Amino acid sequence: MSAPQDISLETVDAFPLPELRGAVDKSARGQVLVLGGGGVVPGAALLTGLAALRVGAGKLQLAATAATAAPLGVAVPEAAILTVSATPDGELAPQAATDLSPRLKSADAVVVGPGMMDAETAGQLALGLMAAETTAAFVLDAAAMTGVDYGDPRVKRLAGRLVITPHAGEMATLIGVGRDAVEEDPLGMARRAASAASAVVVMKGAETFIVSPDGRAWRHQDGVVGLATSGSGDVLAGIIGGLLARGASPLVASVWGVCIHGGAGARLAHTVGPLGFLARELLDEIPRVLAAAARSPVRP
Repeated sequence: MSAPQDISLETVDAFPLPELRGAVDKSARGQVLVLGGGGVVPGAALLTGLAALRVGAGKLQLAATAATAAPLGVAVPEAAILTVSATPDGELAPQAATDLSPRLKSADAVVVGPGMMDAETAGQLALGLMAAETTAAFVLDAAAMTGVDYGDPRVKRLAGRLVITPHAGEMATLIGVGRDAVEEDPLGMARRAASAASAVVVMKGAETFIVSPDGRAWRHQDGVVGLATSGSGDVLAGIIGGLLARGASPLVASVWGVCIHGGAGARLAHTVGPLGFLARELLDEIPRVLAAAARSPVRP
């Protein structure tokens, strides 16, 4: 298998983003549906959804339980808030997939899992969404990612439309090995997962690897230690989801997503400090990094 190719903000334009031409309205920039958060980490959906908007998606819908819908709507006035079924402990319930079935038909990208805590419940929710009538691309993160059986036909039907975003601990769960084995060979494990899931894998770490289902791989080494903070992965999932909604392929969205996320962290490491910046602060940096990296993201 060939060695991974290095990627950075200086070279990412080798993966062209879809151009936005003429009088582009918000629908043409794509619609993102985010299912995340819940009773324990309700703010994860906020981070993910705003990241999708910051990278250029046109419309945002956030699924929320009755307990979190109003606070989330006030915190993110740009989003449509969709109240869905909840489990007794306040998490998004598998029934939410049925609740949202009409909305899935118009979604361009669906992000499932940020901030969700129960893998079994989140996995059932993700599979229910995958079974719906939709052409959307999917990003699976956190508990939704580790709770899914990748041999399930509902996952297989998403071949070419799926991104998963594990860190080392999550990859160990996915592959069924110890975390030490993942840390010794993150690229090899990412290739195994990409093949098994027919998905683009974003293997997060000090070095982040992006792997396509056919085993091709890219490596990003420009991350900063400050990105290892609560909520950072939620932002990355949202960036990728927003780019998918704009029409980027799973590979292109993942490559750009990793580079933009790393670039936003680098800017904050310079202006705030190498440690101590917050995931929410990444959001304001996203458009600046995107504008600097993209040669001409919007055409007249």
